[in-house]
Amino acid sequence: MTDEETVRLELARAVRDACLGAALAECEIARMDGLCWAGAWEAAIGAMRALDLERIVHGVGASERLPSEGHQ
Repeated sequence: MTDEETVRLELARAVRDACLGAALAECEIARMDGLCWAGAWEAAIGAMRALDLERIVHGVGASERLPSEGHQ
C-alpha cells in the first residue's frame, strides 16, 4: 500500500467512525426521548449530515499531506 493509499484509508476510517459515533449517540438520545425507531433513525441520519467534515479531515494525518495536494 502506498503512502497516499494509507492516508486515504485513514481518512475513510475516521469518517466512518465519526458517522457511526454520531448516529449511535443520536439514536440513543432519540429513543430515550421517546421517539419510535423510525424517528430515532431520522435523528441519526440528521446527526451524520451535520458532522463537521472539515474538522475530521484536518484531524486525520495533520502532519501528512496527500501527494496529490502538490507539495511546494
